[in-house]
Amino acid sequence: MRRRALLRALALLGPATAFARPLRAFADPSAGEPASVDTLPRLSGELTLYLGRGEGGLYEDIIAAIEKRNPDLELRIRRGPSTALANTLVAESRVGRLRADLFWSIDASSLGLVTRQVEPPAIPASLRDLLKPGFRYEHWVPISGRFRTIPYNPQKLNVAELPQDVMMLPESDARFGWAPAYGAFQSFITAMRLLEGDDATGAWLEAMAGKSSEFAGEFGVVMAVSRGEVDLGFANHYYTLRLKQGRPDAEVELAFTQNDAGCLLNASGIAVLRPSELATDFVRHLLTSEVQSYLAREAYEVPLMAGVPSPEGLPPIGELKPPQVDLERLGDLQPTLRLLRQTGVL
Repeated sequence: MRRRALLRALALLGPATAFARPLRAFADPSAGEPASVDTLPRLSGELTLYLGRGEGGLYEDIIAAIEKRNPDLELRIRRGPSTALANTLVAESRVGRLRADLFWSIDASSLGLVTRQVEPPAIPASLRDLLKPGFRYEHWVPISGRFRTIPYNPQKLNVAELPQDVMMLPESDARFGWAPAYGAFQSFITAMRLLEGDDATGAWLEAMAGKSSEFAGEFGVVMAVSRGEVDLGFANHYYTLRLKQGRPDAEVELAFTQNDAGCLLNASGIAVLRPSELATDFVRHLLTSEVQSYLAREAYEVPLMAGVPSPEGLPPIGELKPPQVDLERLGDLQPTLRLLRQTGVL
């Protein structure tokens, strides 16, 4: 479903038409299936949205579809990196001039920062209850998930030889690719700090630094793996799946560690900063079957609602074993940045 298909789905529908918790949440039947956008009220009025850039413009396509379906919605959008927008919101809150009604971030770390510093109001239970039980946060709504993975070149490595513990990777003779300035990588290291402690994480970074080539972003890491420039890397799962969609013969496959930061299930999400019925109904649009299916099919993101198929190319979700990490704690980035600088990685 490309942009035109999404526009039709949202604008032209007729009347008929956590990681915070273990993955048992995916099998929990208590979350209802998402509603169709056709069942939602039309949006009318003014909203200001702070939108974290990313996902190849797919979030922009969703917004365009919502605006097309709701011509009486006046949506003012401020775009920028999620971390920068979170810091802006913190600054606005401190001087009592919060301008945004909504903050849509591509990473839970930015939402964690806003939750702690801005203290947005509680999300209505009617929204939280739409999500699977492992993803019901008090002050923000997860929209879609993304696994940390180990993309590897099968011509260079046998997956059976890869350790299932990310902390064991420094013992490998492989060549690695990483993007330490990238937000998703920094969330990965923050999760490692929370799970393993600062000393072990610092030692891991120092050991890996001499084995790793740096790239500007994680799609670059995956491309380098496919070209054989490095043997394996660190990236969110969808970069590999998107590359394989366009180039099925690309020499890159996915490996997963277990119960550690290397298989963290992070999430994008949205916070309602100035509550209103209009803001709540906008969030409901992001939790509809049309939007959730679009994100899974086109962005290869993991649905966090029942009844939406997972993206093609991932193992069965129940087989993956992410760690138990409170995603809101990923917003504690300053110790991570200090550690990355102290070890010379940044």
